[in-house]
Amino acid sequence: MKATAGNWLIVESNHLSAPPRRGMILEVHGADGAPPYLIRWDDTDTETLFYPGPDSHVLTAEQLHHH
Repeated sequence: MKATAGNWLIVESNHLSAPPRRGMILEVHGADGAPPYLIRWDDTDTETLFYPGPDSHVLTAEQLHHH
C-alpha cells in the first residue's frame, strides 16, 4: 500500500450494517508511501498512528468524491 499526505484511508467494515470508516492521511511514516500513517478519523475527529490491514484501501480526494 502506498499513500501520500492528503489521501484518504478507507477501512471496510466486517459487519454488513456498519459503514466503512474513513480518515484523512496527515503523515506518511514509512518509506516510499508505506505505512504507518497518521490518520485523522472523520467519525471521531481523533488522530492515530495506523497500520492498515487487508480490509483497507487508499483513495485520492478526487476518487473519494466519486466513491
